[in-house]
Amino acid sequence: MATTACKKGHVKINGATVKPSRDVYATDKIEVRKDQITRHLTVLDIPPSRVGAKLVDIYRVDTTPKENFEHLELLKFSKDHYRKKGMGRPTKKDRREIDEYLDDNLDDDESNS
Repeated sequence: MATTACKKGHVKINGATVKPSRDVYATDKIEVRKDQITRHLTVLDIPPSRVGAKLVDIYRVDTTPKENFEHLELLKFSKDHYRKKGMGRPTKKDRREIDEYLDDNLDDDESNS
């Protein structure tokens, strides 16, 4: 995933687009674009070996502005209202809700008989 992101230009180190093989050093500033949000990370130190996900925050600082996360929340709300209910083909989620509704009604009808 990281290689693909680098090749597409979604990863920058110190303001320059990088190749996947680029080494990362302490004090590097990394910008990663993912899910329509640009995250800003600062490398504090390089671990001597692989570390677990819980220990990653020891070696980096997330300096992403809060406005970026607020923008992401607004995008979520706009996606909900993109297609009005009853317009066009039902989505996969809509079909599942319809099937669930019909299954519940069939179970109720059988128990009443």
